[in-house]
Amino acid sequence: MTDAFSHNPAQSRYELQVDGLIAFADYRRDGDRLVIPHVEAAPALRGTGAAGRLMARVAETARSEDVKIVPLCGYAAAWLKRNDPELIA
Repeated sequence: MTDAFSHNPAQSRYELQVDGLIAFADYRRDGDRLVIPHVEAAPALRGTGAAGRLMARVAETARSEDVKIVPLCGYAAAWLKRNDPELIA
């Protein structure tokens, strides 16, 4: 598996492409907060850890931009609580 992380500002989302398939996290900016309302992975990627690798890159991006994350999506909230709780706004 080859991962390629990218920011897609035209669609307001972060994307992780894995062997031609996409996992993505929709977002919107709210001041110094990154609001994540939805995370989704292509059905063939489910169970492969792709969404977790995507969230790790989103968290890395948030940290580098010195913003906190508001996880409205249940998956994003659970991932952050387990892996990076200090980023939760």
